Amino acid sequence: MTDRMQQLTAWVLDKKQAVWRKQINWGLLQLRFSDENRSASDRITDGFCAVLSQETPVFLPGERIAFTRTVENLPEPYTDAEMSELRKAAFYAEKGRVFNISPDYASTIAVGLDARRSEVADRLKLAEQENDASAIEFLSNALRSIDAVLALADRYREEAKKSGLDEVAALLAQVPHGPARTYPEALQMLRILHFCVWAEGEYHNGLGRFDQYLWPYLQADLDAGSLTQDEALEWTEEFFLSCNRDSDLYIGVQQGDNGQSLMLGGCDRQGNLAYNPLTYLCLTACRELKLIDPKINLRVNKETPMEVFKAATELTKVGIGFPQYANDDVVIPGLVKLGYSLEDARDYSVAACWEFLIPGCGMDIANITGVSLPAVVDRVMRTSQAKDFESFYAEVRQQLVKEADKICEMLRVVKILPGPFISLFCTGRVQAGRDVCEGNKYNNFGIHGTGFSVAVDSLESIKKWVFEEHRLTLQQMTKACDSDFKDEEQLLNDIRFHTPKMGNDIEEVDGIGVRLLADFAASWVGRKNCRGGIYRAGTGSAMYYVWHANELPATADGRLKGAPFSANFSPSLDVPVNGPISVVKSFTKPALIDAVNGGPLTMEIHDSAFRMEDGLEKVACIPKFFVERGGHQLQINAVNRDRMKDAQIHPEKHRHMIVRVWGWSGYFVELEKPYQDQIIKRVEMNP
Repeated sequence: MTDRMQQLTAWVLDKKQAVWRKQINWGLLQLRFSDENRSASDRITDGFCAVLSQETPVFLPGERIAFTRTVENLPEPYTDAEMSELRKAAFYAEKGRVFNISPDYASTIAVGLDARRSEVADRLKLAEQENDASAIEFLSNALRSIDAVLALADRYREEAKKSGLDEVAALLAQVPHGPARTYPEALQMLRILHFCVWAEGEYHNGLGRFDQYLWPYLQADLDAGSLTQDEALEWTEEFFLSCNRDSDLYIGVQQGDNGQSLMLGGCDRQGNLAYNPLTYLCLTACRELKLIDPKINLRVNKETPMEVFKAATELTKVGIGFPQYANDDVVIPGLVKLGYSLEDARDYSVAACWEFLIPGCGMDIANITGVSLPAVVDRVMRTSQAKDFESFYAEVRQQLVKEADKICEMLRVVKILPGPFISLFCTGRVQAGRDVCEGNKYNNFGIHGTGFSVAVDSLESIKKWVFEEHRLTLQQMTKACDSDFKDEEQLLNDIRFHTPKMGNDIEEVDGIGVRLLADFAASWVGRKNCRGGIYRAGTGSAMYYVWHANELPATADGRLKGAPFSANFSPSLDVPVNGPISVVKSFTKPALIDAVNGGPLTMEIHDSAFRMEDGLEKVACIPKFFVERGGHQLQINAVNRDRMKDAQIHPEKHRHMIVRVWGWSGYFVELEKPYQDQIIKRVEMNP
């Protein structure tokens, strides 16, 4: 990393850019929304234009890629009372906005906003001729949005000139008005568009297949000799750093949970391997910067060269939880099975954490809700009169269907608030004259299956101790769970340490996992959602591994009340595992092609593994083995328990220590304690 980049990084890590931030009182604007009964599209566009008009052009010392948030708070389009009324008539996921999306930035980078403005204006004339009120409203607001962005860019350009920042001014003289011609121009254009999408109020905005749509610009610069490899790395690092300037202002459960994910590698739309020099450059930039954004995802398959796995493992080694792997050999056919076209499936990226979607044409709500699999087992345990395990499991299967029925009823009417600006980067929306909130090519709902291992281990425990050993009845097991195993120390010990657990390559319990995932996925097959899409089952947990766990008493696997589930698709926290190979074997036995909403096998390895001479190569073999075994998604985290324990006592000494949480990485000391403790527990149970 150059001295300039080291200084810029230190500035951002110390959050010195916060000195320029200001709180805006949006009360009068919001009052006007209500008094004038403004439409949702008008409210959001009014708010977006107001935010950009209040932005002050500022420049970090030595930076070349501009745009830093100075307006700290965004106006809400509706008051809490108004939003409450809207929610009575329809289900609005989270804040009700467009979120967890990967826009098509590439098309606008290629032509510039002036050209997009002309396209929208021409389509608006047609809408006016057709007297299409919906199209007129959407397109008019899209035009206003573009004008607000261009006005802010012009102010930035003028301020750069005044400040003698000739290189910045030169970039802004070309973009965003015109098309990007060079790699630096493309990066500056992407920064502006991404910045403004956040300013409109959308959140968890992914960066898509970064190394695919930006490589042509870099390749041209390298071929022309206008950039060297080292200069290209520095530009890449500066763009990555720009994703961290404002990230503490972005929406998320915790700091770092902001969905700024990008995807590297994999295959192209024709099925050819698509690794290129920018793929490696991104891995290097992330490794040198050691920042929580952007989140690095890497597509791999059985044809992926070992050098790619090694380069990725060099990044894993620094201990920030990147990259997250996705296996094309499972994900692509899984998406095709769900109704995605083959070319689109080959072009998949991630929505935010790990949910798969297609950039530009996916308006899937990929994390709309989740099913607590341990809660399903718990409900059956409390009511079942089964005389054998097969009958008991049949009731579990029936309960999964009932849970799906209940969720479908809850989601009978789902709405999303408009996003006129982000709709510009959603394929076909301008031509259709419709905001992306009304839908896109794909409009599927993703359903998390949380606490998978707790459910599997609980089923095995019930099978063994109730139906095989006849040590206790279902009623007695329920009573033991409700008492948190009080006065049942021997039973708790036997359940924990003398019952097969998933993660150790034991066919007896892994077979239950195969059945449970298949039946969870099957409970959603054939269902249509209210937006014309389908439901996608997945193995992710998101924050539910804490939330769902808090809703349950102790469980039949020996988990005590209040203990969180494992994150995503991973061994339970109380399970000592034999090692990473046994974990991979266990968790690649289920038919993951049927559960490709996303949700990685999450594994922790001690950072000492890299101190051995061949440590890096051995760790690199784990994702390769995972792919060969048919896994779908994988996180490998290099961690140190002692450092984390010390950080809980002396947070000031570890301000910049990064850990993987569920589908994102964050600064350990900024996490709430339950999340810190869960990560430490994950480490303790891995050899």
